[in-house]
Amino acid sequence: MDAVAVAQALEDARFDARQDSRHEHLAEDERGRAELAEWERIDQLLAVAAPNAVYDPDSDDVVQAELAADAAAAAAREAEIREAAWVAARADELQALRELGTLEQTEPRTGDEAVRDELTRRAGGYVQADVDAWLAHALAAHLGHYRDPAAREAAAGLLTPPVLAHAAVLVELARLVPGVDVGQLAFAARLATTEPEAVGDLAVFLARVRS
Repeated sequence: MDAVAVAQALEDARFDARQDSRHEHLAEDERGRAELAEWERIDQLLAVAAPNAVYDPDSDDVVQAELAADAAAAAAREAEIREAAWVAARADELQALRELGTLEQTEPRTGDEAVRDELTRRAGGYVQADVDAWLAHALAAHLGHYRDPAAREAAAGLLTPPVLAHAAVLVELARLVPGVDVGQLAFAARLATTEPEAVGDLAVFLARVRS
């Protein structure tokens, strides 16, 4: 658009704004005000540009920044949709493994903390004790994605205090009694569920005793 076309568009926007101001239900129209402000901005761009310059949105930094922001937002929404689909599918998979009685033989994957939350949501907020115990054991034994120290560190912000306390005390009990079968430590899960803070303190105390 050249300066003449922009000036005409600006005048049209100002006319529309004056018309809207006469109607109470249109006086607060944000879209109209935004359109007017945009035409005023473009008019100012051409006012300080070289003679005979034309407006090109491809060279407008503001427009390009808005387009980039829109594209980033769309990509983020798409990623959220894909993530939600993966969580739902993984939740179905873990539920099937639970029903087969083979959950304990399955190694956790990145994102299973969100899957735990999905399973709990599906159960109406009921804590999934077997899933919590599975994750705690995997965290303590560094199984699956918990082999990565970064994943273990991230777990502190992704898992609930009972699960973290359970994992911490499992680590110390396994060091206290090497080779102990995890089935013999089922009491740790019950304690962590009812008194996670106390169990966390116990894990710290046992670590101090060991060192």
